[in-house]
Amino acid sequence: MLEFRTVSQISGPLLFVENVENAGYNEVVEITLPNGEKKSGQVLDTRKGLAIVQVFGPTTGIDLPNTTVRFKGDIVRIPVSDEMLGRIFDGLGNPRDGGGPLLSKERQEIVGYAINPYSREEPAEFIQTGISAIDGMNTLVRGQKLPIFSGSGLPHNDIAAQIARQSKVLGEGENFAVVFAAMGITNEEAHFFINDFRNTGAFERTVMFLNLASDPSMERILTPRMALTAAEFLAFERDLHVLVILTDMTNYCEALREISASREEVPGRRGYPGYMYTDLSTIYERAGKIKGKKGSVTQFPILTMPGDDITHPIPDLTGYITEGQIVLSRDLFHKNIYPPIDVLLSLSRLMNQGIGKGKTREDHRGVADQLYSAYARGRDLRNLSAIVGEGALTPEDRQFLKFADEFEKRFIGQGRDEDRSITETLDLGWELFAMIPETELKRVKKEFIERYGRRFRQ
Repeated sequence: MLEFRTVSQISGPLLFVENVENAGYNEVVEITLPNGEKKSGQVLDTRKGLAIVQVFGPTTGIDLPNTTVRFKGDIVRIPVSDEMLGRIFDGLGNPRDGGGPLLSKERQEIVGYAINPYSREEPAEFIQTGISAIDGMNTLVRGQKLPIFSGSGLPHNDIAAQIARQSKVLGEGENFAVVFAAMGITNEEAHFFINDFRNTGAFERTVMFLNLASDPSMERILTPRMALTAAEFLAFERDLHVLVILTDMTNYCEALREISASREEVPGRRGYPGYMYTDLSTIYERAGKIKGKKGSVTQFPILTMPGDDITHPIPDLTGYITEGQIVLSRDLFHKNIYPPIDVLLSLSRLMNQGIGKGKTREDHRGVADQLYSAYARGRDLRNLSAIVGEGALTPEDRQFLKFADEFEKRFIGQGRDEDRSITETLDLGWELFAMIPETELKRVKKEFIERYGRRFRQ
């Protein structure tokens, strides 16, 4: 290991070390201050004998001439074993729960790689979350990456915890685990997740990585990669089905912008680096199933849209990479509807692969299409009635207007601990269809109306 005392400059979280010939990209470094305090970091860039080191932690107190930088000749690795389950780590993989360090001979690189498309197994297994707005209309499939687009103050954490508690694949007894990674969340949010997992008995099958708002922002770059490395070990070497929750990806992107500004890079949209799309893809594309492996990695990234702007670069780029999105609505939230999921803005691109006969029920696709159609019409009529008054609407229009209200209250709305089966969700859809004329049920087959819907019209 080589040591240098040639730190020439400090810029934000970055150290510039001169006369370094053989530093490797992402190489781990140990920084020793004059008072003996040690900090860790990694090489972010090298050019003509200059190594740019990203420091994990504050750079206050670093004395340029007397600070020693040691290059360790290796990249960041994390110890992995079955003992990770039921443990809490910080954003760098160090124990945060008062327990001892993880004792394991196996240490894996945290960089990871996207799954080779040829090796990917096509996702086709329906995951029942117990939430009707997801199961019925934006179905989650095992191995999918399905982000939640939220806003400040909306209950995305409650929804994520409910999904983690309730998710299951029908008809299978299986090994299931949750990997939870927090980036820049508050202590209150961290305690909420810890207490929720403990109180529901899910903690023993959960691995938590917590980078709090008070922790160095540079740790946030490593935290999701630590979590995904742990998830890949549990999924592909221990045959577990792993649900990965990443919150909040907006804080991750802010840390990425901070590094870019420190390196004086040319900014892209709204000051974010031009390579943010590529960087995000190295995280999201680590979800999936591999042929010949029993385990799987399913991702639920959470991001809070700045100003509730869905065209902001973070949700915009995330939507390009992932297979859909669950969008939360502030209007529904103000109506005290939980979960406030706007089904018309939400989308699951893999839904058709996980529903239908033998997976959910044969009428699933038609019911979802009819619910979309009737609810969209009811929402349009709601806007129209605000202008011309409800009295100007036809009796049929008023039926659709009432349908939209009941759909929001009864289908989208449900309890925080309510776990609905897919059969209950689809039957609830047929029950709501009884509010509109049968002649308007144009998206469902007549045989399904007779088989599933007739009893609700008696």
